Amino acid sequence: MGKKRNEYTDNLKWNVNDIYATKQDYEREYKKLEDNLKEYEKYQGHILDSANNLYELLKFDTNFSEALEKIYVYAHLQNDQDTTDTEFQTMFGKTYKLYEKYVATTSFITPEILKSDYNLILKYIEEEPRLKEFERSLKEIFKYKKYTLSAKEENLLSNMVSVFKTPDDVYSLLSDADLEFGTIRNENNKKEELTEKSYRKFIESNNRRVRKQAFTKLLTTYSKFKNTYAALLMAEAKNSNKVASIRGYDSSLHASLYQNDIPVEIYDNLISVVKKNIKPLSKFWKLKKQMLGVSTLHLYDTYAPITKEINQKYTEDEARDLLYKALAVLGDDYINDLKKAFEERWIDFCPNDGKRNGAYCTNAYSVHPYVLLSFDGSLNNVSTLAHELGHAMHYYYASKNQHYQDYGYSIFVAEVASQVNQILLSKYLIANSKNKEEIKYLIDDLIQDFKSTIYRQTMFAEFEKIIHEEDEAGNVLTHEDLCNIYYKLNKEYFGKNIVVDDIIKYEWERIPHFYMNFYVYQYATAYAAAIKIAMDILNGKQNAKENYLEFLKLGCTKTPIDSLKVAGVDMLKPEALEDAFVYFNNLVLELEKLNS
Repeated sequence: MGKKRNEYTDNLKWNVNDIYATKQDYEREYKKLEDNLKEYEKYQGHILDSANNLYELLKFDTNFSEALEKIYVYAHLQNDQDTTDTEFQTMFGKTYKLYEKYVATTSFITPEILKSDYNLILKYIEEEPRLKEFERSLKEIFKYKKYTLSAKEENLLSNMVSVFKTPDDVYSLLSDADLEFGTIRNENNKKEELTEKSYRKFIESNNRRVRKQAFTKLLTTYSKFKNTYAALLMAEAKNSNKVASIRGYDSSLHASLYQNDIPVEIYDNLISVVKKNIKPLSKFWKLKKQMLGVSTLHLYDTYAPITKEINQKYTEDEARDLLYKALAVLGDDYINDLKKAFEERWIDFCPNDGKRNGAYCTNAYSVHPYVLLSFDGSLNNVSTLAHELGHAMHYYYASKNQHYQDYGYSIFVAEVASQVNQILLSKYLIANSKNKEEIKYLIDDLIQDFKSTIYRQTMFAEFEKIIHEEDEAGNVLTHEDLCNIYYKLNKEYFGKNIVVDDIIKYEWERIPHFYMNFYVYQYATAYAAAIKIAMDILNGKQNAKENYLEFLKLGCTKTPIDSLKVAGVDMLKPEALEDAFVYFNNLVLELEKLNS
């Protein structure tokens, strides 16, 4: 067992008191919102009676939504910091129920507005200048006109939110709270607990026995729950497909991408371009096999450092100072704003028992962003911290420069800022190292990021696409089908010069992003965009830094494609992806040269 949360000092914990000073403040706000829900009744049937009515409804709803976001963030932060705490489980549960009530109560708004023609909206904006604040939101509503149902049907769907969310909820409880992997023998041949949190440390070990043991035991444990995970994943796919079909989308993929104005061709093109560029990865495997000194390279070897001498660990303070230096190319204003994340305790570092797995950044518009991770001092964790702080700064600048209804940036651009930070960190470390072996290690780490973000996430994207298409075609996929599909994709994406171990076929069970409805492809497209942005900044391209910082302020005031154009990237051009593989191949060549 690890440490309990109360065993960590407060400076390593996020400060939820910035949201509410006490739980009683949260309770008062919760009760106020619960009571105010009935205020929506007076608007129903009268939204478009006048320009003033429309404005009052939109302003009331914005204020309500902002306050609801605040109590929701407070509750889910409390719950995620210790998922075994029943008090916070209850708090989050009732907050989510209030969110469900809000969705159901407000489900009349969009259908009622869509009964009109957009010309009426333009007329009202002219009559009531305050409506200009909501012009983008109103345009967004009319974008969905052909996919919006009647008020009664919308209400029925909104009341089913908790049902549709069940697969994800059960997955989280099973994976984060109930699943146990036992122990393995570490480098010193002593027993050590294997968890999702500690797995990264073991799989990156210089000791091949440790890597193989962790890899095998983790996936063997998942294999014992294959029927449950298969049922959950296919229920998630079926839910997405059913809702998309009911609304009249071509597919659930179309429905997901339509939200962000992304053509389906971008998704398909990503898969096609990546699969055409497996050769540089195979070249890297051949080089890595040689550098590790093994006769065959297995999947459990891919995360091993190529230099046994380098195993740098960082304290939280050392990680902070390193990020200040690495990101200094973004300017003094950016660094001064970044310092608030540490000084005001936006970050939760504690790897305590019961804490939600993984890492994320979330935001309360009227407060500030929050970052969760379980910090273990590894370079990978420092990189994760840089990643999540990229999200945090994106939220922070958007919140400071946009209205509440316009600050939430699109998922398609969400991973750009995070990846820019990671690339800048890696490039800083490489440029400032005098040690040849360390430089090898760092380039290998940068290559790993590319492999994990472009090759692996695109493989996930194709897996997700396949299982949704199979369900849409009326085919029932068992755990055997899912395993076979996943194993075949591993063979295709990892290419030659590597042994694709049979047990990898169970890995799909441990990927939480499969419950986020076609999210993962954006890691790959965003990384390609981030490579160009970061390299333009490092190479001193005129206005590259200024354009990037302007991009961070946009929120959702522009489409994702147009937002990236502000930052100097056109994702509609094939070069955006092809250039990323030139960059990757150059990294492999650089490592090969260092090894000669």
